[in-house]
Amino acid sequence: MQQQHRRRRVSSKSPRLSVVVPCFNEEAVLPEGHRRLRSACSEAAGDDYEIVFVDDGSRDGTWPILAALAETDWHVVAVALSRNFGHQLALSAGLSLARGDRIAMIDADLQDPPELLTQMMVLMDAGADVVYGQRMQREGETAFKTLSASLFYRLLNRLTDVEIPENVGDFRLVTRRVLDVLLGMPEQHRFVRGLVAWLGFRQEPLPYIRQPRLAGETKYPLRKMLRLAADAITGFSVRPLHLSMLFAMFSFAVSMGVALYALAAWLLGDAVRGWASLTVVVALFAGVQLLCLGIIGEYLGRMFIEVKRRPLYVVREIHTSPSTPRTVEGGNVENTTP
Repeated sequence: MQQQHRRRRVSSKSPRLSVVVPCFNEEAVLPEGHRRLRSACSEAAGDDYEIVFVDDGSRDGTWPILAALAETDWHVVAVALSRNFGHQLALSAGLSLARGDRIAMIDADLQDPPELLTQMMVLMDAGADVVYGQRMQREGETAFKTLSASLFYRLLNRLTDVEIPENVGDFRLVTRRVLDVLLGMPEQHRFVRGLVAWLGFRQEPLPYIRQPRLAGETKYPLRKMLRLAADAITGFSVRPLHLSMLFAMFSFAVSMGVALYALAAWLLGDAVRGWASLTVVVALFAGVQLLCLGIIGEYLGRMFIEVKRRPLYVVREIHTSPSTPRTVEGGNVENTTP
């Protein structure tokens, strides 16, 4: 171990490749994930790489495993957040600590094969600034999840002016200049794949087949998927606000129609009878008004969160070599342990 740390001190320059891996309750997959990541990184960048694992407030044995990996493998940087901040913020924390000239993002569950890093590096050697994995097939996932993901990306691209590739997650490789711009974007509600798409630059897809989860449970149940979808839509589009205006205009047109009908009935001496029509109209107006208020409230709530300018995350602890000081963009560091 002393020899490994000595080699780390000698190499003070930025590594050629950094891999950022957010983790939440992933103790079952970390040993195999570390093994495969080491092999893939060695093939893609030789010995010139680092792997930044970020523990997002796990409640199992994830952190002890990561701390032990950092002690035995000088390529590993183990980062512990002070609590569970969510996948996108944990990813952002790891990106702020990555020192590489090229930075890869990958989940710990091994559904996205790290062995594709070599092909990503080749595409980047050819001039790409971003190489993103595009899922041609999603093995081990339910039909509902596959269908809902497809519908979500179609809806998102209709609502936004930025084209976000379909069937794409956060699995990608970016250059340092792309990451530097990304780290300068201060959004609290982050949709990283959308932010990268918004940046532009030269982006190339790498088709692949997504594998089933190696072990453990998915960290994106329906509730979190809906929350991520809300972050994506409200973060990249104001068209829902325009939609609320259309709803208001539709309600006004209906109300005018009902008023004309009531006036004509009164003039003809045929009084409007029954409560059914009145109940339908009141329910329609109330529903549309509440929907419009909900849309406006969602945007106002996000504005309220943004203007407070709290840090995106808090780093509790970092296990790494003492010769590699770390600075964090967008978050606070409470303690650093060599």
